[in-house]
Amino acid sequence: MIDIKVPTIGESISEVSLVKWIKKDGDWVERDEILAELESEKATFEINAEQAGILKTIAKEGDTLKIGDIACQIDEKAERPADTAKPAESVKKEVAVAAAPAVEIKKAETAGVAVADMKASPVAAAIIADKKVDVKSIVPSGTGGRILKNDVLEALSNPGRKPGLEAFSRGEERSKMSNLRKTVSRRLVEAKNTTAMLTTFNEVDMSRIMDIRSKYKEKFKESHGVGLGFMSFFTKACSYALMEWPSVNAYIDGEEIINHSYCDISIAVSAPKGLVVPVIRNAESLSMAEIEKKVLELAGKARDNKLSMEEMQGGTFTITNGGVFGSLMSTPIINIPQSAILGMHKIEERPVVIGGQIVIRPMMYVALSYDHRIIDGRESVSFLVRVKELLENPELLLFGKDPVKTLLGV
Repeated sequence: MIDIKVPTIGESISEVSLVKWIKKDGDWVERDEILAELESEKATFEINAEQAGILKTIAKEGDTLKIGDIACQIDEKAERPADTAKPAESVKKEVAVAAAPAVEIKKAETAGVAVADMKASPVAAAIIADKKVDVKSIVPSGTGGRILKNDVLEALSNPGRKPGLEAFSRGEERSKMSNLRKTVSRRLVEAKNTTAMLTTFNEVDMSRIMDIRSKYKEKFKESHGVGLGFMSFFTKACSYALMEWPSVNAYIDGEEIINHSYCDISIAVSAPKGLVVPVIRNAESLSMAEIEKKVLELAGKARDNKLSMEEMQGGTFTITNGGVFGSLMSTPIINIPQSAILGMHKIEERPVVIGGQIVIRPMMYVALSYDHRIIDGRESVSFLVRVKELLENPELLLFGKDPVKTLLGV
C-alpha cells in the first residue's frame, strides 16, 4: 500500500478540509490522476495518485486534516480490472468520443449558449446537443463547474423546473463553513476592529477612457491577444498615485511603518469558494497589455480554484470592482495588513455641469477606504483626486505627468 498524505502547501498552513472525493473508494486509478479536492484557509488544491492501483479512502468529505495526515492509500499491487483500459488506450477512446460529435456540438445551441463553449464531458455535450437541453436548467456537479452525464439526465427528468426548487418549499439546509469562508470572515471582522477605517468618495467622468476603448479595442486585441478593459487604466492610475502618496502604499507592523518602493496591486475576485485577492506584482512597471494579461490570468485561475499561495500573498494596495455586480456606491473594507483599498462602481450616465452647461456623461463613483492611523485626510483625498485626474486625462498615464507642466517645470 502507498500512503497518500496531505502535502505541505505553505508555512502558515497547518490544516485543510477535504472538500470532495473525485474518485471513490475501490476505484481503479491511474498514476497522476486527481483523487480529491482539498481546501486550505487561502486556496483550493488537489491531490494526485502517485501510482496506478485500487484506491482506499481513509478521510471523509468534510474532514479537517493536518499537514502530513494520510488521506487515502493506493494498492499498487492490485490487478488491473479487465474492463479498465490502459492509459494509452483510454486516451484514444476519449479522442474518438470527443471527435465524433464535434461538428454537431459546435453547431448546436441551447438557450443561446453554444454547447462547445460549456465545460462539459464529451458524453454530456453530445446529449445536450441531441436533446436540445436548456443549459440553464442543468446544475453541474463536476470539478470547476463541469457538466457530467448524470447532470444532463437529471435535467431531462425534471423538464420545466429549476433543479432543487420545489413549489412552496420551506426546506432548510445546514452546511459546514469552508476554511476559506471562515478566513474571509475573520479577516473582515479583524479589519473593522483593528483599523481606524474611513472612506472618502469622488466621481470620475469615464468619457475619455470609453472613447479610447471603443477606438482601439480591436487593434489592442489584435496586437496583444487580450481585451482592453477598465482594470488596466485603474491599476496604472493607482500606481502613479501611490508613488506620489507613499503612505497610501504603506502599512503598520507593530510600532513601525513599512513603506514600499513598488506597487503590488491586489485584485479582489469573487471565486466559487469565496473572495480571493491575487496580486499583480510591480504593477508600476507593467504596460497596459501586461496588466490586462495578468488580470485575465489571475481571474481565470480564481474561477478554476487554481491560484497558488504565492499568487495571493503580499500586496500593498487593493482594487475591488463592485460595478460588475451593479453596485452604484459602497464602502470597501481594507484588506489587512494593507492601509487602503479603492472601490470601483457601476458606470451610469448622469447629468453633470461642465462649463456652465448641463451635459450627460458616463460617470463612476469611486471610494477609497483607508486606515486613518497611517493616512491623513489630506493624503487620502489628494490620492483619490489624483486617480480621478489620471483617469479623466488618460494621456497622463504615459508618464504620470502633464507634458506641458513637465516642459515648464511647474
